[in-house]
Amino acid sequence: MKFHDRVSVTIEDHVAHVLLDRADKMNALDDAMFDGIIAAGSHLHSAKGVRSVVLSGAGRSFCAGLDLSSMGNTDRWGSSGSLTNRTHGNANRAQYAAMVWRGLPVPVIAAVHGVCFGGGLQVASGADIRIIAPDARLAVMEVKWGLVPDMGGYALWRGNVRDDVLRELTYTHREFSGTEAAALGFATHADPDPLGRAMALAREIAGKSPHAVRGAKLLTNRTAHMDEDQILMAESVAQHELMYSRNQIEAVKAGMEKRAADFVDP
Repeated sequence: MKFHDRVSVTIEDHVAHVLLDRADKMNALDDAMFDGIIAAGSHLHSAKGVRSVVLSGAGRSFCAGLDLSSMGNTDRWGSSGSLTNRTHGNANRAQYAAMVWRGLPVPVIAAVHGVCFGGGLQVASGADIRIIAPDARLAVMEVKWGLVPDMGGYALWRGNVRDDVLRELTYTHREFSGTEAAALGFATHADPDPLGRAMALAREIAGKSPHAVRGAKLLTNRTAHMDEDQILMAESVAQHELMYSRNQIEAVKAGMEKRAADFVDP
């Protein structure tokens, strides 16, 4: 499937591979790329049988960030108008290109190689898990162009990246490597084959109970904004819904019988 001639999606064995497919421009974010990312994410939100997602970039890089040629287009946000307009739930269009991945009901793994600057870093940060090549080049780039990070980065980096580290990288827009990204909290793992490792992890997740995995992601998303009492109740509610369900019983049986589980999808 192709979305706005910028993003392709292939689905195999319950794993969806989302490819930013503008290799000649290092997958830079223009209007069509924003629309393609959002359309692909929206499609996968309700796609049947998908249990995990891998997000990667074609060619030499994951995403070079905002296509600077689009800065000359004063109507670059199209019908969305002002950036303060909430066009996609609590987000504007640019923010939703990153937040759509966090909002998917299934886990998303970003495989990052080459360049990952500015908006590209924020799109990758929307994934649940990020596998980044050690020699990848990353930067919180926006201040270089007289801007600030505004695609959900501050919400997505919170809790992962230390406050003073984020301030330094934002104010200076210095580049850092994939190896450093793992140490700083931008990456889950540094790996010389990020796509291979991401696909292997996605297949592993796809072999688990899809109801349990979805429940765990929803719980993780929600509890970040809850107090202790709310967290304890949310855990209990989620567990109550899963316990003695068809897939939960199948997980136990398969484990005891040492065989592959036969799960049904939501």
